[in-house]
Amino acid sequence: MAVAEIFDRRALALHRRRAAVSPVDFLLRHAVVEIGERLSTVLRPFRTVVDVGSLSDTLAASLRSGNRSVLRFGPLPARPDVVGDEEALPFAAESFELAVSALALQFVNDLPGALAQIRRILKPDGLFLGALLGGSTLTELRQAFTAAETEVEGGASPRVAPATDLRDAGALLQRAGFTLPVTDSDVLTVRYPDPFALMADLRGMGATNVLVERRRTPTRRATFGRMAEIYRDRFADGDGRIRATFEIVWLSGWAPHESQQKPLKPGSARTRLADALASSEAKAEEPPG
Repeated sequence: MAVAEIFDRRALALHRRRAAVSPVDFLLRHAVVEIGERLSTVLRPFRTVVDVGSLSDTLAASLRSGNRSVLRFGPLPARPDVVGDEEALPFAAESFELAVSALALQFVNDLPGALAQIRRILKPDGLFLGALLGGSTLTELRQAFTAAETEVEGGASPRVAPATDLRDAGALLQRAGFTLPVTDSDVLTVRYPDPFALMADLRGMGATNVLVERRRTPTRRATFGRMAEIYRDRFADGDGRIRATFEIVWLSGWAPHESQQKPLKPGSARTRLADALASSEAKAEEPPG
């Protein structure tokens, strides 16, 4: 089955190279700290680790300790140990005990396939822990641009990339073959003097528009001006600074192993629920006592 091409991966590589000149990494640093904290609650060692796609060495460096081996895989210009595309992992099955990824997988065209590949390269009982941008990210910018383009140009073009919804994340992990999947999210609100300062930060993250269906002609100056007016009218605080939402969706799951907990078979319970609740049990046709 052919995978729909949502993101222009060549444009993404170009934007990432441009961003590497003067990177903006506050979101990445937040994700790295959170990954470290989450791993600290897992009471087992991970000796072989792969970082899938993170755009700097920050995450890998934070995980290197003792006899732990950390390999960085991803595109240039982040100078990874192995250069490649997150959509095609070149590693043998069951190569790593831990796979991590910080804010990279939201730009793959086939996220279920990418997760399945990560699951394949994990050893049995290996852990995947990843962070990617969620569906409410840049909702303010999306609304302001849509309203401005509709008003000024008579129609809107895709500008903010679709992102993973938290409600779908657990199903994606299960579909990829992970066990014990856990998903959650945290939302960061960042304030800027104006929308153009936000857009400058997005360029520094390599996160500007790479949608295949994006508009290929320059945006009118009037559209940018009207977008800024709408943004301020709808999403400015009392001091005039505007708000920008960044949602980070967290995914974790384990490669299957016989030692992992499994749900009991139906009818295998040894204790009645009524006994556990210290209540009486009525038959279906009888009113409860």
